[in-house]
Amino acid sequence: MFENFSHSVLQHYWWIIVSLLAAILVFLMFVQGGQTFVYSLGKTKTQRKMVVNALGRKWEFTFTTLVTFGGAFFASFPLFYATSFGGAYWVWLLILFAFIIQAVAYEFRSKPNNIFGSGTYEAFLFINGLLGTVLIGTAVATFFTGSDFRLDDMNRVTWGNSWRGLELAFSFGRYETYINLSLGLAVFFLARSLGLMYFLNSIDDETLDKRIRKKLWYSALLFLVLFLFFLVNILVMKGYAVDPETRIVFLEQYKYLNNLLNMPIVLIIFLTGVVAVLFGLIVSLTKASTKGIWSAGFGTILTVFALLLVAGFNNTAFYPSYSNLQSSLTIANASSSKYTLTAMSYVSLVVPFVIAYIWYAWKAINKKKIDEEEMSDEESHAY
Repeated sequence: MFENFSHSVLQHYWWIIVSLLAAILVFLMFVQGGQTFVYSLGKTKTQRKMVVNALGRKWEFTFTTLVTFGGAFFASFPLFYATSFGGAYWVWLLILFAFIIQAVAYEFRSKPNNIFGSGTYEAFLFINGLLGTVLIGTAVATFFTGSDFRLDDMNRVTWGNSWRGLELAFSFGRYETYINLSLGLAVFFLARSLGLMYFLNSIDDETLDKRIRKKLWYSALLFLVLFLFFLVNILVMKGYAVDPETRIVFLEQYKYLNNLLNMPIVLIIFLTGVVAVLFGLIVSLTKASTKGIWSAGFGTILTVFALLLVAGFNNTAFYPSYSNLQSSLTIANASSSKYTLTAMSYVSLVVPFVIAYIWYAWKAINKKKIDEEEMSDEESHAY
């Protein structure tokens, strides 16, 4: 079947797969967002234990999805990995560090005779929640704003500065830096909002419920303001277009807005996602339901999925170089060979079964809300 597809069709197919995995990952980062509330929500040891264990039941889903997304991206578009990891390595090392200490925290937080104390590992969880979301969001923003790199004829990367990727958030002389940071912080506050909605759906505690809804107002408002700032800027800015005949990269005014308008299905997906996120926030804030996480989560997946399609489809450079336009990466010049993409495409047929298993496991784990009684049971597993 897949061997009959053209190389171009396979490249677009795998950009869809990678974009979908990235969108699911952003939703699952509600775990990271929730980790930033361990102390501000949990005023007692039992309350902190409920918060940590509500997230502890799901943190492996996020970690597994991150690894799957990274593997799929590497295999389908290896030149992106060679360029980004070979040049902006400080950003990726910090992200890796943040997820390593998260795994350590869940493993050792409640171990007997813990010489560091649970507070140390709770601090690790906060660091993971902050760095993991902000840095990933900032890195994704460069799909629209560009990075400072150059490729030679052998595709060897030369980074334009010694910051090695950190300039994406700290080069305050470039206006694009504020766009990068706006998405990084938007992802942070979205993750916090999703985390709070997840708590409403998985923890049975009246005191925590009141604190959660109060904090949700602040996180949701900041997310909406930051995301709107990012969205308006990318829609009116010049984007990195690719001539379909010559493969020459050039700047086009309103490129990403044009992409949305030229791809009506993607526009519908994007608008549906935005409405679903808003609906989830509204029903949670108005106390109409404790299940707002599902609408907001589904909307998050649709919105991120649509934005990544806008970044890669319609003759667009998905990893542009603002210092050397012709070094920019597209799904055409950064992908694996047709043979590799064909073989991988057959493997991708198991993805629906993996998603179904995750859904089954999720429902099985969340049959009963966490409460004080369960956390007081010495025989129950606790993080």
